[in-house]
Amino acid sequence: MKLNLTMQRKAVLEVLQHAHDHPTAADVMDRLRAQGNVFAYGTVYNSLRYLTEVGLVKELKLGEAASRYDAKMEDHHHVVCTRCGRVDEVTIELPAEWLGKAAQETNYELHHASVVLEGVCSSCSVQNSPSK
Repeated sequence: MKLNLTMQRKAVLEVLQHAHDHPTAADVMDRLRAQGNVFAYGTVYNSLRYLTEVGLVKELKLGEAASRYDAKMEDHHHVVCTRCGRVDEVTIELPAEWLGKAAQETNYELHHASVVLEGVCSSCSVQNSPSK
């Protein structure tokens, strides 16, 4: 499959490749504007959909209303702060026996696993800790 990376798609991809978080479409739009790029919302959404379909980015549906996007394509997992919504990456490998047990319990042939952990990030923990 030949990629059709228009100027707009390249700009969206670059924003995602340089992101240290997992931005929403609105975040991508804000970052494009900050760089002096003015694209219509439809262009950004269509670019995100195309980049996801061709496998250059992943769409993350983490229980929030808005999807987030990730240009890191290597296998990894995510942890989400239940207070502020911050998303970070977890790069540990899942134990093979865990996947085997899950396959056995469900009678599925498993091809991929993606885990989303939930907790409270260090910033939110500090904000809510009692002062000394």
